[in-house]
Amino acid sequence: MVERVLDATFGALADPSRRAILHDLRRGERRITELARPFPVSLNAVSKHVKVLERAGLVRRRVVGRDHFIALVPTHLRDASRWIDDYRAFWEPRLHALEAILRDG
Repeated sequence: MVERVLDATFGALADPSRRAILHDLRRGERRITELARPFPVSLNAVSKHVKVLERAGLVRRRVVGRDHFIALVPTHLRDASRWIDDYRAFWEPRLHALEAILRDG
């Protein structure tokens, strides 16, 4: 289960447009039309990116009439951050030791 969540999270984060959408959502819930404004693509294309983020559990959609509001859901981002931190804690000391060996001969 955890691996599937991480795969979906990192897969969603692999695209720069989706990362830009998440960056914009840090300021709070936005209409999908507002999210689409800065992109040189159609609203439909941005909507597809949002659907990928939804499937990964990184955003949620709230529909009010014809308006679709998108909000950040940080839970899986925190999980990914913890995973990265675990690997950083493992590798950093080893890489620093290797750097010292290479530097000092």
